[in-house]
Amino acid sequence: MFWLLAILAYLLGSLSFAILLSRLTGRPDPRMSGSGNAGATNMLRLAGRKLAVLTLLGDLCKGLFPVLVASLAGLSLQQQAWVGVCAVIGHLFPLYFRFRGGKGVATAAGMLLGLYPPAALLAVLTWLLTFYLTRTSSLAALIATPLTLPLLAWQEPAALLPMTALVALIVWRHRSNLRDLFAGRERHF
Repeated sequence: MFWLLAILAYLLGSLSFAILLSRLTGRPDPRMSGSGNAGATNMLRLAGRKLAVLTLLGDLCKGLFPVLVASLAGLSLQQQAWVGVCAVIGHLFPLYFRFRGGKGVATAAGMLLGLYPPAALLAVLTWLLTFYLTRTSSLAALIATPLTLPLLAWQEPAALLPMTALVALIVWRHRSNLRDLFAGRERHF
């Protein structure tokens, strides 16, 4: 059951709501415009608030649903977390879109919401505060995501290894943002 759910989570994660919504509304492919990222932040820049919110909700749900299904199937917390990681990997490297996806932050938030809601709340509040203070989405993600690790280590240690791998993936996907942040060229809202 674990491997089946992991594969299904990857396939669900591979659905890029930013790309699909762009195609449905006749907008340019978000991977070719703006920041080049297939995620909610770039959709806000390119297509406005409504499509950005729909992208955010879609990406959040594709991280949440596989974890909830894994929980209902009786998988251990660590297995649930790995299933969630597979959904995020699908978002990062979508099968249906030539393996060029987003950065995984919203999908990871959905995964955390299903796994351990206090960690998701901590991540969201940290993201919002950092964004409010800096107006920089990538910096908010790079601070909020790793900040969940100590809480998980304390409260849900079984999820720590998968979540650590996920944080490493998200930081790696933000490597160009890190370069831009250090060079003072990162986009602000």
